[in-house]
Amino acid sequence: MIKVFAGNSNQPLANDICQHLNVSLGNAKVRTFSDGEVMVEVGENVRGRDVYVIQSTSSPANHNLMELLVMVDALKRASAARINAVVPYFGYARQDRKVAPRAPITAKLVADLMSVAGIDRLLTMDLHAGQIQGFFDIPVDHLYAAPVMLEEIRHKNLSELIVVSPDAGGTERARAFAKRLHAGLAIIDKRRSGPNVSEVMHIIGDVKGKSCVIIDDMIDTAGTLCAAATALQEQGAAVVYACATHGVLSGPALQRITESPLEKVFITNTIPTHEKLEQCDTLRSLSVSHLLAEAIRRTHNAESVSSLFV
Repeated sequence: MIKVFAGNSNQPLANDICQHLNVSLGNAKVRTFSDGEVMVEVGENVRGRDVYVIQSTSSPANHNLMELLVMVDALKRASAARINAVVPYFGYARQDRKVAPRAPITAKLVADLMSVAGIDRLLTMDLHAGQIQGFFDIPVDHLYAAPVMLEEIRHKNLSELIVVSPDAGGTERARAFAKRLHAGLAIIDKRRSGPNVSEVMHIIGDVKGKSCVIIDDMIDTAGTLCAAATALQEQGAAVVYACATHGVLSGPALQRITESPLEKVFITNTIPTHEKLEQCDTLRSLSVSHLLAEAIRRTHNAESVSSLFV
């Protein structure tokens, strides 16, 4: 029998997943001492059970990561048979390589922490770079929000659709979307001058008079996204939409999106954004709870997970 527990990072998503699985969310108290230390009490028997811990390592990233590690340790010491971490948003994923001398590869460090804590399998969604799966010495199921986003785009019935990658690194992701939508492809060439700072150089592809959909894995400060939307508008795009799995939305993101030419920005609920959705009419959240629930069910029953995304 499946046992599902959750930290405090995204309780609404955890409740939705449990609803799809027809199970109750496990009894676990995850609290913080007055000095900031995380304290966990598992309130039910998990001995010999297949356990799933739902916890995004989104902001505050360090605290949510520590909650996950402490929960896993508690479950391991309670003799759970297998501990599966469901991490819809994997924090530190952007630090996946050395970009300067004496820089860390923090994504690998976090992977090691999870493995050593006692996680037997990781389920995550739309990693910043697929190669991060290789940082783990445990099985990783890499899920995609594409089915949810493709369905939303198709419902728009956009004419002369073209899928746009906001940078060269996202070309593969954008090409996959374009293929499924039978749409054209454009790429924005940009150059970064520093962290969270980008400058649009030029657009590869014809976007004049087209309905453009920018595809990315996450929106952080929205600088790249909004600069891309402005560049597309200047090149004659008829309308500009955007889809991103993870709505980090830090700093001036909401203001930038509101002031941009973007018609609508679709994100998913891998990160809780309820308050931000109320502040910005351009944003719309799509639920991936049914995808995550089905992946959990298939993992538990030793069925194929990859066939969800064929």
